Amino acid sequence: MEEIVLKTENKISKILIGEKIENLTHYLPTNKKIIILTDTNVLKHYRHKLPPYPIIEIGTGEGIKNLSTIDYIMGQLIRHEADRSSYLVGIGGGIVCDIAGFAASIYMRGIRFGFVSTTLLSQVDASVGGKNGVNYEGYKNMVGVFNQPDFVICDTSMLTTLPREEYIGGYAEIIKHGCIRSHELFEFLENNVSRALAYDSHVIEHCVAQSVRIKAAVVENDEREKGERRILNFGHTFAHAIEKITALPHGKAVSIGMNYASYISYQLGMISENDYRRIRELITRFQLPTNFDFEPNTLVDAMRKDKKREGDDIHLVLLEAIGNAIVKPVTYNQLKTFVHDLCKHQ
Repeated sequence: MEEIVLKTENKISKILIGEKIENLTHYLPTNKKIIILTDTNVLKHYRHKLPPYPIIEIGTGEGIKNLSTIDYIMGQLIRHEADRSSYLVGIGGGIVCDIAGFAASIYMRGIRFGFVSTTLLSQVDASVGGKNGVNYEGYKNMVGVFNQPDFVICDTSMLTTLPREEYIGGYAEIIKHGCIRSHELFEFLENNVSRALAYDSHVIEHCVAQSVRIKAAVVENDEREKGERRILNFGHTFAHAIEKITALPHGKAVSIGMNYASYISYQLGMISENDYRRIRELITRFQLPTNFDFEPNTLVDAMRKDKKREGDDIHLVLLEAIGNAIVKPVTYNQLKTFVHDLCKHQ
């Protein structure tokens, strides 16, 4: 097991890579009411491994990530007589962690919480960094808070029960981390595609650990996304719009978004054609898409609803090299030009 500590102004959060769900109770407070929040998929596979605490069960999918679900959870916490000393444990993927962190942060003005992250996408992204929230009226993660969990258990052995497509989708975020901050991680991925796709535990734990280190370092410097943390959105301004207008899951939308952002970086002369082709090829080797059919104005309109917009500018994350990302504010008209060019050349 490897422990990575994320320190922010008001919190110390421990990310435990390779720890087992069976050891969850080692990280929970004693003599407090513990309540588990999880989804139907986790209960299907792992109910027998959960400690005997009250369980709040929710459904699955992006459609439940809304205020109606939060309302239901508030009611359940009241029925379980949770008070300010109670503790909430979110066990699941990114959606469960987002919802659990948000619910814990607003119940009685905030109770403590921790996560057991059960998907690759969540272990390298959603469960780490303290962003907790839900969608609202078509706007992704529009309602939420910044609040770090006490701990995140990343039990990589649980990844074997994921649907194959969902497991592969997690590598989109790992590729992202290599693109924005670590040429070494990017090269490691290039050299270990087959082992990664074959669920090699050493490769998985190395990828998770490196991704968490990169994200933790960025978050420590800029917890509330005023500057540096924006680089973690590489590919995501496109991805969130793609998710809004298609049924593509997050990992696939991110892989397409990274390809588009890399292409724009190449067209602007920021990276070489060879670097752009390496990024596109790595995405493809991980069996992830690089394009989808779209109508340019529809995509641009969806991108304008991104919460990272400031006035007429959208913060687009581009590359100066593999392992070096920058944030470039672009106007609505510039964005339209980029998207129309992508439509012609994909």
